[in-house]
Amino acid sequence: MGSAHSQDDLKIYESDEEEEELVDGDRRLKSPSSLDEVESKLRALKLKYPSTEQAPPNSSVDLLRYINGNTPKAKWVAAENSTSYCFVKSSPEDGGGDSEKEWWVLKVGSKIREKVSNEMRLKAYKDQRVEFVANGGYWALRFTSRGEDLTTAFVSSFNSCLFENNHGVELNEAGLASIFEEDFIGWANPEAADDDSMWEEADDILLKSPQSATPLDLTKAFEEAATTRSEEGIHSLALGALDHSFLVGDSGIQVFKNMRQGVHGTGVSVNFEAAYGSARKNKKALLMRAETNLLLMSQQAPGIHQLDIETGKVISEWKFEKDGVDISMSDITNDGKAAQLDPSGSTFLGLDKNRLCRWDMRDPYGRVQDLATATANNAPIVLTWAQGHQFSRGTRFSCFAATGDGSIVAGSFDGQIRLYSESSAFRRAMTAFPGLGAPVTHVDATYDGKWIVGTTDTYLIVISTLFTDKAGKTKTGFEGSMGNKMAAPRLLKLTPLHAHLAGSNNKFRNAQFSWVTEDGKEERHVVATVGKFSVIWNFQQVKDGSHECYHEQEGLKKCYCYKIVPRNESIVDSRFMNDNSAVSGSPEAPLVIATPMKVSSFSLSSKRGRKQASA
Repeated sequence: MGSAHSQDDLKIYESDEEEEELVDGDRRLKSPSSLDEVESKLRALKLKYPSTEQAPPNSSVDLLRYINGNTPKAKWVAAENSTSYCFVKSSPEDGGGDSEKEWWVLKVGSKIREKVSNEMRLKAYKDQRVEFVANGGYWALRFTSRGEDLTTAFVSSFNSCLFENNHGVELNEAGLASIFEEDFIGWANPEAADDDSMWEEADDILLKSPQSATPLDLTKAFEEAATTRSEEGIHSLALGALDHSFLVGDSGIQVFKNMRQGVHGTGVSVNFEAAYGSARKNKKALLMRAETNLLLMSQQAPGIHQLDIETGKVISEWKFEKDGVDISMSDITNDGKAAQLDPSGSTFLGLDKNRLCRWDMRDPYGRVQDLATATANNAPIVLTWAQGHQFSRGTRFSCFAATGDGSIVAGSFDGQIRLYSESSAFRRAMTAFPGLGAPVTHVDATYDGKWIVGTTDTYLIVISTLFTDKAGKTKTGFEGSMGNKMAAPRLLKLTPLHAHLAGSNNKFRNAQFSWVTEDGKEERHVVATVGKFSVIWNFQQVKDGSHECYHEQEGLKKCYCYKIVPRNESIVDSRFMNDNSAVSGSPEAPLVIATPMKVSSFSLSSKRGRKQASA
């Protein structure tokens, strides 16, 4: 996928023809814009940026641009030679943002003027080079001064500007204390924190993850077109651990057979127009009762519909209500990792910005409600608020997930991640991890609750919940407050090249561990969706503190070793099937990838060097 141009060598082609072809198309170089000329004069007169420019003394760089993307013609070309860079405190018009806030902006020559943000996907290399995404392109700075580590100086300035842009305070001791407080020294300054021994040292890497974008040990087993009448196609994947899995679209549900090599179409579908009386934009599908029932949350109605999969009929409509007042829910999930397998299950979890609760389909006395009478009266049935709490303010929940024992991890729009135990009735977080400046859009936990993965637009954050209490006992943050004994998290990132090639919608979505539903088994991988890519990290490798990715890194450890499964269109979801589906000799259950018009299954092999089938 062209990664060799970024990772291994930096062969530069002459800029004149290539840059003319790229920028102008008519092979005529553009003269400097009038805006640049005016700005140059203002700067000379010191009428603009009088005291907010950070231009290091050795700021001479060559600016390079990567062209022709994922093609055989991909290469680096010189965009501007012997130019300079600086960090500028500029107005919103220069970098975006709210109308009253200034931002730090990176300026390079006359071509780059970009707000310093995580969206730039900045990555530094040992050969006096940094790479990043800006202005819709993929760029590199090559530092031309000799005898100094100018890359480290650049990254330090970039991180200072990034911290201030993200948190609104300067990166210094006072700023760190105001954001992280004393309990989170490991997050603010990992080098000064206690050792993070709770991160397991991996004894044997089960599956070596090459830096290449092409996976070497994934074999495509099935690929089928989605049969949907909706132009929007499939928008949700409900994986089952038993016999079937389901693709959910606006027009209906398609039923797939779970097999050892992946999911295979059965030709059976449920039409929503027959079940509902109209098409529905369902934003969440939840399997229950030994996977014979499906709960559907719609964008068009505040409650949920209960679909009997065997009959293909909606058997009840439910509404959320507490103390006689209708309330809303933004998300629902199962009580635990294996809760959908319980044939008598009647409860599930609900979340809104300031609510965290458990709903029960039985009445307040634990009796099964009369669905037939409610259906005859054409009125939704009221769900019973069984457990939970309405917070007055401050939580701003965005997503949540459950562990094997029903503990809850909740992510927030402010970036915080909170841990709740069932015994606390979800009223008080046992542990709260601080935000790193980006909203958390999705969270997942391992079955045993020892690990958390949170999704942001530009990186994944992996957290160990293990700590040692005062009595010397090892616990998780669900069981007790971790206080100042939190290990520093690790970040999973894409290289700038792969972020650029992932497509215009290159935000991380729905990072999840491989799916375990039994005690004693461990999750082996993390998978996430980014545009047209499904990205897989070896979790054993992420936990290995001696992993090569972590060498000579400053700050939080970042892992760039992953596998990519590319598709031809944006991916809706990608998830591993239940661990029980893994075949003998395979280190993992099959990976299922759904796009709006197709569903594909990939089997993993532990044989190193095996090539992928055509994809």
